[in-house]
Amino acid sequence: MNRVYNFSAGPSMLPLEVLERAQKEFVCYGDSGMSVMEMSHRSKVYDAIIKKAEADLKQIMNVPDNYKILFLQGGASTQFAMVPMNLLKDNKDCDYVNTGQWSKKAIAEAKKYGNVNVVASSEDKVFSYVPKLTPDMFNKNAAYCHVTLNNTIYGTHIPNDKVPNFFENVPVVADMSSNILAEEYDINKFGIIYAGAQKNLGPAGLTVAIVREDLVNNPMDITPTMLRYDTHVKADSLYNTPPTYAIYFAGLVFEWILEKGGIKEMQKINERKSKMLYDFLDNSKLFKGTVVKEDRSLMNIPFILPTEELNAKFIKEATENGFVNLKGHRTVGGMRASIYNAMPVEGVEKLIDFMANFEKNN
Repeated sequence: MNRVYNFSAGPSMLPLEVLERAQKEFVCYGDSGMSVMEMSHRSKVYDAIIKKAEADLKQIMNVPDNYKILFLQGGASTQFAMVPMNLLKDNKDCDYVNTGQWSKKAIAEAKKYGNVNVVASSEDKVFSYVPKLTPDMFNKNAAYCHVTLNNTIYGTHIPNDKVPNFFENVPVVADMSSNILAEEYDINKFGIIYAGAQKNLGPAGLTVAIVREDLVNNPMDITPTMLRYDTHVKADSLYNTPPTYAIYFAGLVFEWILEKGGIKEMQKINERKSKMLYDFLDNSKLFKGTVVKEDRSLMNIPFILPTEELNAKFIKEATENGFVNLKGHRTVGGMRASIYNAMPVEGVEKLIDFMANFEKNN
């Protein structure tokens, strides 16, 4: 069976070259005589795998030396609790920007541990834009401020030049789950970055956190051992058995990105792919994008047709033609094309050709 073009928001398409290499190494990794799935996380062979993955990610993202890279479990959703538990011991005030479903969940979790100030929200227009953020909106004495950099469901994002790092003493915490490694960010603008793996990093099961060292050692007294950043920093992400195969696989993705020229080159490709699809939507008489132009995501592109019947017909015919997982989230409806790093330019070109034919026939 031929591979389809998978436009899923996550778990998502993975680079074919990486899948093929993982397939080749699956039964026996190197001369270890076993699969990575079978080996001890304490072994020398695995230690080399995890250390290389960490070093490659540090290189790709240009992570400064005063930050720790952690390979964790529990998804970005666990970070919704882990962040306030580790940062609100001495100061209960925190700022959140509400730009979508995941922001709302992060806010709800943080309210269990501190005083959450929602500085701005785009819920009034179904999260189709990112609110303009200015210093006067934020508490200059907050323990931290939280932003979701890319909104998978609604197709908006906050680029590097709009990150609200307004006060030196207030660290910015960012959920980067759906655009990590897809566009450049200055890591120095952030106190903590976290991301679930299942969009751009690798298979589900792994969560990456990049934490500035000064934010590690002062968790709330109620914080469980496994939810303390210092637990994992001290143990080099090996306090308990980590998701060993997911980390190995992410390491292969990091190597693939380095071979492609790093984030700078990935961003150029992603800008090209997204521009092609947005240009088609802007010039279509049938399809319509749902996000204001200045806030459009490079990764997730929602669009609609004039009727629910046409939406359903498009999704059915697209699936039959090898373009799968295009159905939009239930809160937005319509369609959504997630075009993460692994989606080739050819996949977007073929989708646009299919959409043009659909428009001509309908």
